[in-house]
Amino acid sequence: MERRQAERRFGDRRDLRRVGGALSWAPPAGYAEPYRAPGWQDPPPRREPLAVWALVSALVGLFPVALVLGVLTLRRTRSRGTRGRGLALAALVLGAVELVVAVPALVVALLAARSLQPLPVDLAAPRQAHARQLVVGSCLGQLPNDGVVDLVTVVPCDQSHVAQVVSTTQLSGSWPGQRAVDGAVADTCRLTQAQVQAGDRLVTWAPTRSGWRQGDRTGLCLRVDG
Repeated sequence: MERRQAERRFGDRRDLRRVGGALSWAPPAGYAEPYRAPGWQDPPPRREPLAVWALVSALVGLFPVALVLGVLTLRRTRSRGTRGRGLALAALVLGAVELVVAVPALVVALLAARSLQPLPVDLAAPRQAHARQLVVGSCLGQLPNDGVVDLVTVVPCDQSHVAQVVSTTQLSGSWPGQRAVDGAVADTCRLTQAQVQAGDRLVTWAPTRSGWRQGDRTGLCLRVDG
């Protein structure tokens, strides 16, 4: 009686196997293998944290960061079996689009900034320049008509010229109106008595409203030869 109870409790001794130095029980032959409850499944792999950061970087316009993190995420999801491949691909696509848009805009901005750099006084040859590039001592081969001035012809001062920049006026603050700006620049322009007797005259160039919005705060005073 005791023996049969022990057999029912532990099963056949042949069903014991040694695992790591200890005995473990295995179901006897003819018994069903352990099963999982319906609906039970393995937990999903964790999401790669870099995938989220890559997409966030792309959404806020940090495309260089998004591209780097996107590539790293794809490598990690492949090697570690983690999730986040879809987020990484989305970050790469957005980053690539931003890169295509940003590079031409950056080139245009750099060229525009370069075109507004102040000119050297001692030019070696005539050239076209924006009025905002003129400095004290710049000489003009021709004087534009009255109105909005943009491109002018600048020549070396030892060559024939009709006007020369003799002073500049730095303005500040909010836009005061065109008449006030013109008056502020004109108040700083003066001719010497000898220049007046020689028939010279003054011409003033003041920033326009659109130029003011673009950061132009410099007024020019030009002496025109008599």
